[in-house]
Amino acid sequence: MAFRSAFRAARSGLRYAASRPALATAATTVTGSAVAGFAWAKPSACQTSSLVDVSGLTKVAKTDDVGLLPQPTNPKYKTALVQIYVGSQPFGGSDKSASGHRYDSIPIANGMIASGMSCQLVHYVPEEHDAFIKAMEGFDAIIVRCNPGQINAAGGGQMKFDDAMRGLQKKGKQVWPSPDVMTNMGAKDALCKIADLSIGLPDTLAYYSPEEFAAGFKKTMAFQPRVIKQNRGSSGEGIWIIKLKSGNYCKNFGDRLCSDDEVLEMMEACDNHSETHTVAEFIEFCVNGRNEKSGKWDTIGTGKYLEGGKAAGGQLVDQRFCPRIVEGEVRMNMIGDTCTGIIHKKPKAGGISAVGGTGSVYTFYTPDAPEFKQLSEDFLKTSIPTLMQSLELPSEPLPLWWTADFINADPGKPGTPCTIDKWIVGEFNCSCVGISKCLPAYCKADTPNASFFDIPVKDLMEATYLGNMMGQKALEILDSQGAKLSPGAAKVLTRIEALRGAAKAGVLSSEEAGSMLDKLFDV
Repeated sequence: MAFRSAFRAARSGLRYAASRPALATAATTVTGSAVAGFAWAKPSACQTSSLVDVSGLTKVAKTDDVGLLPQPTNPKYKTALVQIYVGSQPFGGSDKSASGHRYDSIPIANGMIASGMSCQLVHYVPEEHDAFIKAMEGFDAIIVRCNPGQINAAGGGQMKFDDAMRGLQKKGKQVWPSPDVMTNMGAKDALCKIADLSIGLPDTLAYYSPEEFAAGFKKTMAFQPRVIKQNRGSSGEGIWIIKLKSGNYCKNFGDRLCSDDEVLEMMEACDNHSETHTVAEFIEFCVNGRNEKSGKWDTIGTGKYLEGGKAAGGQLVDQRFCPRIVEGEVRMNMIGDTCTGIIHKKPKAGGISAVGGTGSVYTFYTPDAPEFKQLSEDFLKTSIPTLMQSLELPSEPLPLWWTADFINADPGKPGTPCTIDKWIVGEFNCSCVGISKCLPAYCKADTPNASFFDIPVKDLMEATYLGNMMGQKALEILDSQGAKLSPGAAKVLTRIEALRGAAKAGVLSSEEAGSMLDKLFDV
């Protein structure tokens, strides 16, 4: 039903936009280097009392929200889906449809609406930061769909945005994913925090200083092949699979340390290219980057992985190399605690990394595929219940839409039968994971006008299913939040609703109600 409604809404929205071409151009132009040359329109004041008034914010979308379902008259909760348009980048960013929305925003928003909540599509404009945060206070939950790096690229500050989101959380608002969830789950040292779970390896180490790294790496490298992962890279850049050229590994961990002149054979995960360096050169590159001491490097990266220290994300993770990585990784697509699909990503022959664009082959499985029964048991039933606690996020819900990548930890030679059925996490990702079925809706050089209507019907049906599942998980989170309210918090909420009602009825002026509302949060 929601699927048919989405198409009806899309068709009527398109006819409406066609009848009002002024919607595609703007009455107001926002100045500033980040948005220069892109005309945006201010929306009319909100006419529906059930929605949050965002009329003070710039409406970035070039048309009305084509494809969006009608908002419920009496929504159980009010949600906002936050995006950002980068005016200095083609099409507003690599994730945008011709409308100015993210290519997968409509199915996600429709999922919230299908669950009885309102969901308003809003763009964060850095120049309007204070007004934006004020408007967000009217929502029960904020779904953040800004790709990493986009806020800074648009002239804003990611730290400023994150701090504001934390401030909203302190006022009882849900933020999905919150800055702390993105940081703790996305950081490579998350692998250390789950080392003792069934999906981890106990000899996973994290380094935050040059001294820690030099001492630890010489010890682990002398024992067995390693994977060294920088924290700030993406698509495999700065992830190195390393072996001793001599093969001179010690029998027991700690029996010996590598010397500076021992030779390392290395492969980088971003493109599977190989390099050969000494231990000393590798340590120097990781700490200080390219210089005379680190020698000549072919990688596109610049090293300096520890720069800025832990607070700035400077860290390296040292993990045991699992030889069966050449057989591929397994990705679980997750909505909350539910697996929605499994993907086996196999590197091309001779490669180790299965990152997209390296010739890897993807095979898709259903969530209950028997091939991954043990993995599902270990992850979904054993590890998931304590995962957020292990990641030092005990008060946070699991992300709405996220992924976990796994590596076969069986120590046997690739291609031989496994002696154990153990999979370990190689990476979590909850930073704006996209719905791949919606990719036909994003603009690129050969499809500059791509839109919601370019998503094939079968793919849109699946995207609608995923969006609806996200809506149900969101509803569960908000319902459980209400169920856990303390008597004091419930009393405050009752007073807030009373003040809103008094202002609406004219008993109090908006200024009087606002002043009294502010006093409720005085500390």
